[in-house]
Amino acid sequence: MKYNPKFTIWLDNNVLIAMVKGSWTEQDAKDYARDFKASATPLTGSDWAHIVYLDNWQLGAPEIEPVVKDLVSWCLQNSLRYTAQVYCPNMVKQYQLDRMIIDNSSQFEKRVYPNQQDAFAWLESLGFGSQCQSLLKSG
Repeated sequence: MKYNPKFTIWLDNNVLIAMVKGSWTEQDAKDYARDFKASATPLTGSDWAHIVYLDNWQLGAPEIEPVVKDLVSWCLQNSLRYTAQVYCPNMVKQYQLDRMIIDNSSQFEKRVYPNQQDAFAWLESLGFGSQCQSLLKSG
């Protein structure tokens, strides 16, 4: 498990799980991208999924956007197929996330859920099961 005061990242089967919090600087995004890639590398030989808990994330400086876009490109080039974002509806948060992360392509699908149970159930229905039942308890 990779832990930083602004994020926690761990693997559970073929699912990379992350919890993020606080407001991010460019350096926070670079640290996250580095640790995310290191954690995801064992999954890159086949299809994998990602779930991220964003309720405690408070947006980021505009400088994080190219860093996150580069991370998304790396993920798509390395077999990420599904992403579930978990956060209570928030238009400002959704706006910044949508600027950085594509919704769907022929090889990738992203969904947003207001609760983690629905997010885990969606990934489970696609064959990406996780032993993790609660993001809050695991991080």
